[in-house]
Amino acid sequence: MLFDAGSGLREAGLSLLADGVSDVDLFFSHCHYDHIIGLPFFKAIYYPSINVNIWSGHLDGKMSTREMVEQFISPPWFPVKTDICQATMNFRDFHAGQILKPHEGIEIRTFTLNHPGGAIGYRIEWQGRSIALIYDIEHIPGSYDPVSLEMMRGADLVVYDCTYNEDEMQRFKGFGHSTWEHGTELAKMAGAKRFALFHHAPSRTDEQLAEMEAQAEAAFPGAFAARDNQTVVI
Repeated sequence: MLFDAGSGLREAGLSLLADGVSDVDLFFSHCHYDHIIGLPFFKAIYYPSINVNIWSGHLDGKMSTREMVEQFISPPWFPVKTDICQATMNFRDFHAGQILKPHEGIEIRTFTLNHPGGAIGYRIEWQGRSIALIYDIEHIPGSYDPVSLEMMRGADLVVYDCTYNEDEMQRFKGFGHSTWEHGTELAKMAGAKRFALFHHAPSRTDEQLAEMEAQAEAAFPGAFAARDNQTVVI
């Protein structure tokens, strides 16, 4: 199961092919460029032996998953249309609040997140473990979002939008993102076990991210900055 299709999806596709994976579920939180840009370069969609289920719910009632994908894999944005894809591509539409069951024993609860244009949050539950993916969300200062708290409640891992810090939020109000300070406070309130700082601002240096990570860990001992190619054992 893959969540969103940023630039890392290219490497993920090569890894899946090397491992002989033939059945893939790809879930979109939303379709802003940084979350879809890797899909045309996801090699698995060009292999006839691969089955790819593509899920989305943020445009429920406005645009289907198929329409969304066919729009951004087409000229002039991409040289060819999706009819070049030889994988079996199944498009799955849902609405926020639905519980998805992509495979036996796996339940995925879906939530609406506060983000321009809409976004979906996912809470994956399997064999007594849970992961909350809160990829793009803007919090309201002084208010604790009940949706985030519900998603995080007792989670083994929370992956949360930490694009800004609190000092920056006033300047970037309306951009649709949150802070590590707010996220770790929510994680404490919800009794989450670990907290991954996610959606780093592209302008941050590694040194700045390390400092942010240290501050977050001091506030919440289970916090760490998400990294490329990182494996987290739950």
